[in-house]
Amino acid sequence: MYAIVEIAGHQYKVEKDQQVFVNRLDAEEGKKVKFDRVLLVDKGGDVTVGAPVVDGMAVHAVVERHLKGDKGLAFK
Repeated sequence: MYAIVEIAGHQYKVEKDQQVFVNRLDAEEGKKVKFDRVLLVDKGGDVTVGAPVVDGMAVHAVVERHLKGDKGLAFK
């Protein structure tokens, strides 16, 4: 089973017990979060596509930690 979820303006394919890196998520470490913008759900070949979202579906997750990446430089 997997789902396509919209989180912070980006779409992610997620499965149970998968870790996902998400930019700019406003939640504290250890807190549970709920994503209700589920765009597609595949349950073993039984695919449900939302218009635009699948009604009554949500993905629940726990924020494990916040990371800071290196600063990027752009040259012209």
